[in-house]
Amino acid sequence: MGEMMAVAGVISVAMAIAVPNYLSFQPSMRLNGASREVLGKLMWARSKAVEENTTYDVTFPTDHTLEIRKAGVLIQTVDIQTDYTGVTFSKSGDDPAFNSRGTAGGATTITVTSSSGSKTVTVTATGNVKIN
Repeated sequence: MGEMMAVAGVISVAMAIAVPNYLSFQPSMRLNGASREVLGKLMWARSKAVEENTTYDVTFPTDHTLEIRKAGVLIQTVDIQTDYTGVTFSKSGDDPAFNSRGTAGGATTITVTSSSGSKTVTVTATGNVKIN
């Protein structure tokens, strides 16, 4: 019985240390995940434009949703806050429009923000997409 109490005490102390640390990492993990999600959707639109020899447009109607369109027809809507609560984004520059050669026509910067800070996802005119 004494050993059980000692083990319970050690587990309690470990949990008291681990849980607050885990909770403090959550906003940072959400920011990283949301940035990768935006990056992935942009890269997907670019690859589909090349594969299908057409144009894919990516628009940002709100501070937490993006829409992917092919020839004006809505293909996909992504609400980033479904998986990453507390994360928003803002766009500067033109909406990316990936053509059949994979280029975007203009530069775009998407700033993804959470309580832990911000990251930028950039799309260059040549169609390169990266997280800074």
